[in-house]
Amino acid sequence: MLRRSPHWSLALIAGLVFPLGLAPFDFWPIIPLSAGLLYALLSQSGRTTPVRIGLAYGAGFFGAGVSWVYVSIHVYGNTPVWLAISLTTLFCGGLALLFAAQARLFGRLASKHAAWKIAQFASLWVLFEWLRSWLLTGFPWAYAGYGALDSPLAGWIPIVGVYGCSWLLVLLGCLWVEALRQPRILSRWAIAAVGTGLVTASGVLWEGITWTTAQGEALTVAVVQPNVPLKEKWDPRQRPHILAEFSELTTGLHQNYDLVVWPESALPGYRDRLRAVMDPIDQQAEMSGSTLITGIPTRDSTGRYNSIVALGAGSGTYHKQKLVPFGEYVPLERWLRGLIAFFDLPMSQFSAGPANQRPLMAGDVSIAPFICYEVVYPDFVQRYGSTAALLVTISNDTWFGKSVGPWQHFQMARYRAVELERDLIRGTNDGVSALISAEGLITSSAEQFREAVITGNVQPRTGQTPFALTGSLPVWVFSLIMLVLGRDRA
Repeated sequence: MLRRSPHWSLALIAGLVFPLGLAPFDFWPIIPLSAGLLYALLSQSGRTTPVRIGLAYGAGFFGAGVSWVYVSIHVYGNTPVWLAISLTTLFCGGLALLFAAQARLFGRLASKHAAWKIAQFASLWVLFEWLRSWLLTGFPWAYAGYGALDSPLAGWIPIVGVYGCSWLLVLLGCLWVEALRQPRILSRWAIAAVGTGLVTASGVLWEGITWTTAQGEALTVAVVQPNVPLKEKWDPRQRPHILAEFSELTTGLHQNYDLVVWPESALPGYRDRLRAVMDPIDQQAEMSGSTLITGIPTRDSTGRYNSIVALGAGSGTYHKQKLVPFGEYVPLERWLRGLIAFFDLPMSQFSAGPANQRPLMAGDVSIAPFICYEVVYPDFVQRYGSTAALLVTISNDTWFGKSVGPWQHFQMARYRAVELERDLIRGTNDGVSALISAEGLITSSAEQFREAVITGNVQPRTGQTPFALTGSLPVWVFSLIMLVLGRDRA
């Protein structure tokens, strides 16, 4: 069937090029181009069904965009090549089925009127992105809206968030497709040009608005990127060296900085077993008026947690809520645990933390903490971070290796800063560690795969953006209304 129909190959190519619009390539116009091509293919009649076109597009989209999971499975999960390829194919293929379902639904609901049809396509795109945010614990990765970050549409981000920007970018692609499909109808070209102009001009104008205000004085920050290989992190023979370096480096930094940040699971052991290291540092930091924030595994009578703690002049403990399957817990553990090395990784027996946890405190400054994967959930960050003065996210992106994964993750962290208009501190084991301004600008960063300490200032802020007040709900409701209203009446 693929050979008999060019639609298959075009859909596959359209999906393959989509990630070029995301980090680290950042060629954002490719996103409306890719989505527009899928719209064009689904709008044409032919022997290739919408499901097959959607499946081909999804295979290219996820095959190019998230196949970095192979690195996690094979290199760090010690899984044979054939099995790692099989699991990666199963993962990407399963996600591709969502585009097949999206295409099928569009084929059933699409209006005969171009304007409504475009609105329906953009709305379905957003609703299926939302579906990916919670289905089977969620995988909110590679959203179209992330292309807006370094584009003229950036001003829309604190207003409508990533889902709203997805809707706008997909809309632009469809407008130009309609113009190209009937090039002799000048009104189509005019609508595409005016629509593009309005969306981009509005974005530029919105970007000039400041939604939040500075609160108090800026804090001096030092972020440590230790660059410890995973094989050494949990090797008992390396533990004394890792702990000694942590103690020595932290003691030197808290004399000069208000806030010292270490990455996810910076210490190779549970907190209750590392009191001899942690307690002296806690006391010294408190005497210096400095706050230490670090990732560390914790445990109590209720379970084991991937946690982040604030010590010294700070206070608070946060337990990660959004756990990564197989990395932090094993689904169907009774049957899968120990079957292969990937199902028996170190520290893969965590429990999810409770909801409604309090923010960390650095003196009297509230800091909303997010561990690794949590920062990619837009409304999770909005819910917990909208009233905090600062954001901090810690991670260990070593699992992604030298793939595009760490850069995509970093882009999403920057996006959260813009959505809430809050300065964000990002600490990772081997990159990308950075200080990010409320406008999403990188004020200080460390090179990947190097041991480093980055320093700078972060400004606590108060006030809320429109997105911080409403989250993504208005965009979801709007998309659902457009989808239903656009359906042709019999």
